Amino acid sequence: MIKNASKRIHLEIQQHRKNPVGLFRTTYYDHGKIKHDTIGRVTGVGLQELKLIQATLQGKVVLKDEFEIIGSKEHGATHTLLEIAKQTGLDRMIYSRPSEQWVRDALAMVVGRAVYAGSKLALTRVGDDSTLWEQAGAGNGEIDVNKHCYDAMDRLLSRKETIQKALARQHLNDNFVVLYDITSSYLEGEYENSEIVDFGYNRDKKKGKKQIVIGLICSRQGCPVAVEVFRGNTGDSSTVIEKIRDLKNKYGVEEAIFVGDRGMLKQCKLDEIASDESLVIRTITAITRAGLGKLCEHRSVQMSVFDKDRVVEVTLPEEPGIRYGLCFNPIQAARSRKTRTELIEKTTQILAKIAVPKRKTADGKLGIRVGRILNKYKAGKYFITEIKDGKLSFSVNEDAVEESQAYDGLYAVRTDVKSDHMTIEEAVGHYKSLGKVEQAFRSLKSPQLEIRPVYHKTDERIDTHVFICMLSYYLIWQMKNRLKPLFEEDGVGRSKKYTLASVIERLKSIRQEKVNFQGIINYSITKPDDEQQKILGLLGVSLS
Repeated sequence: MIKNASKRIHLEIQQHRKNPVGLFRTTYYDHGKIKHDTIGRVTGVGLQELKLIQATLQGKVVLKDEFEIIGSKEHGATHTLLEIAKQTGLDRMIYSRPSEQWVRDALAMVVGRAVYAGSKLALTRVGDDSTLWEQAGAGNGEIDVNKHCYDAMDRLLSRKETIQKALARQHLNDNFVVLYDITSSYLEGEYENSEIVDFGYNRDKKKGKKQIVIGLICSRQGCPVAVEVFRGNTGDSSTVIEKIRDLKNKYGVEEAIFVGDRGMLKQCKLDEIASDESLVIRTITAITRAGLGKLCEHRSVQMSVFDKDRVVEVTLPEEPGIRYGLCFNPIQAARSRKTRTELIEKTTQILAKIAVPKRKTADGKLGIRVGRILNKYKAGKYFITEIKDGKLSFSVNEDAVEESQAYDGLYAVRTDVKSDHMTIEEAVGHYKSLGKVEQAFRSLKSPQLEIRPVYHKTDERIDTHVFICMLSYYLIWQMKNRLKPLFEEDGVGRSKKYTLASVIERLKSIRQEKVNFQGIINYSITKPDDEQQKILGLLGVSLS
């Protein structure tokens, strides 16, 4: 219990620093011990001025309510991410002299994307509610988007390859397992002279929007190390060989195990990689649905050997050096059956309406309409249709449904990594690790990082925007790794309290307060509560 708490405020002058600092304090007794509370601080004032303030306080009783908070800015989240950037060496990866203003501006954009998202112009206007630009050394005045953002973006792009080399050296050192995947991101506006913006397969489901394709290389732990922008009509598999060559030529990885999904590492690409003696690369991927059907027809493989509790290794005499890991996922099997049933039911309902025409329709026109429905719901193989004299008759192809159900939940991982280097269970585990790249893409497209839509109008700025988003995710990935104990002790499902977004919001509530005391302006940082202090402790960040 606190006893004899005093409201009298005194100024303690500390001269052991380079410049004197005044600390506004109250003194009280706690169980017979003298303790102090620091209310605020005075900096940037000479020793004589501090002594005058001290003398004034000694002759006058000052109550706490004479302090007036006249301003408040977000400080905690920005400070935390800037500290993590320094701790991981990202600031020095950007440039060997991180104190240069363009480097600090670049870090402000990287951190600002994680804390505030939005456009570069919007980021220059957060100064009224954030210490971001002050901590970046740009002062608290008006921030110019050309000077502090676009000029820094141009410098950052010129350093991109060097930065990614440094990230690769630091993180691609664990059995050289490399995860790779691509996605797309749509753009707004016109791009007549662009060499990378084009129409293509839009994974964002944005019809009529041009796009870019983004390839991301991650370590086996899911840490992003390199990103590249391709033309919007680039196919998945066409980027693979180039990225594998980059591993050796750009990032100095002489020997690697390249993990890609089944649409990317098609057989033709696997053959091309194997035939190129200059590429000391092994691969891990899953075979396609058609490939799985052929594999299950082989005399060495029985569908009954697929097991949910273990990985079954199979080798074929005609493919020496290739190993297959046969797996069964019951959750995926149930999901596939549910999806198929829903599609068949929806298609049946629509076809039933078409089968009762309101007016006579030509067979050709009716066929086009039916084909459009079957294609939309990807259910063509599950129906037998007949169009005659302007009428439609149809039925569900039960044999086709039964055949598809037989493969529900089955998948096979293919690798040419030798068994003495990696077990088949490890190979399957690495293939499942591709989910970490998918998680990276989800984060990049989330409201937190907001990589899409892209509003920049030149190819160079588009490239840099994507790179900044990747570096922001790099800091977020570092945060998530350090906060694992917090997330692991949390609940599950709806009872979960912590997400990365909620953690950042808690840190954002640590504010820098601007205080007016008898005409003297000073600044103080709000004291973190127990939860905030726990988060900061796990992150290894101090607010001092």
